[in-house]
Amino acid sequence: MIEKHVSVLLNESISSLNLKENSIIVDATLGYGGHSSYILDRINKGYLFAFDQDSEAIRHSTDRLQKIGTNFTIIHSNFVNMKEELSKLGVSEVDGVLFDLGVSSPQLDDIYRGFSYHQDAKLDMRMDREQELSAYTVVNTYSKEELSRIFSLYGESKFSNNIAKKIVEYRQNKKIETTLELVDIIKSAVPMKFRLEKHPARQIFQAIRIEVNHELDVIEPALLQALSLIKIGGRVCVITFHSLEDRIVKNLFKEKCEVKKEVKGLPNIPLEYLPDFKLVSNKAIVPSDEEILNNPRSRSSRLRVIERIK
Repeated sequence: MIEKHVSVLLNESISSLNLKENSIIVDATLGYGGHSSYILDRINKGYLFAFDQDSEAIRHSTDRLQKIGTNFTIIHSNFVNMKEELSKLGVSEVDGVLFDLGVSSPQLDDIYRGFSYHQDAKLDMRMDREQELSAYTVVNTYSKEELSRIFSLYGESKFSNNIAKKIVEYRQNKKIETTLELVDIIKSAVPMKFRLEKHPARQIFQAIRIEVNHELDVIEPALLQALSLIKIGGRVCVITFHSLEDRIVKNLFKEKCEVKKEVKGLPNIPLEYLPDFKLVSNKAIVPSDEEILNNPRSRSSRLRVIERIK
């Protein structure tokens, strides 16, 4: 299952990092080592620091990276702790940071992790299996209002309120234990026409997964840390998989690359008022038709790249 994992926008992201053989790079989302292995192979005189909160992914990636080199350190932590964890290791600046947001294919494909709405498993969805909050907790303890909010905000579902209502009604008789049990409840809450157009559980499972893992909450603070660590000429590359993630990245990058509003429009803007960063590409980089054909999960991916210029 792990061997089937295909890194999204691999060539584009590795190229965007502008690697040198002595580069110091942070892979903020190690996963199963797809991007990291390519990075490590190109920085034989440099160093790689990689973050992940999934112990299983770390075990697999350690074996994979050790076959390439020893100039790496894997940090078992969420990337929102990037600056603190690197500081413990005496690292205060780096040449590049790569984020590959969202859930990895092996996590989705592992039935027992409870991420999939196609296979039956206990409700879980934790990327860090040591944390307490799980999909089971969300589905069985959140109020109708809380469920409706996350389904609407994180899943962008137009049936949020009705699905939340059905879940609360169902659990009055018994706890919701498994993924397919939840899928059946979701199906009962949406019109047949919608069920024929797309899988009705996709948006809801996404919403629960984001809530369980605090995925959106950590993006901006982690990006700000990454930007503060980058040397002049260094880059931060971010791969996103849905509009909510991409919007956060796009807006923050745009803000960091704009001239300060106090002096915007002046003929001669003092250097200290000019932005510290520039966008490497004004538009998000998207996968090729060939990549989408070979890896349908890459379809919604977007890559945005920013560079420190002063």
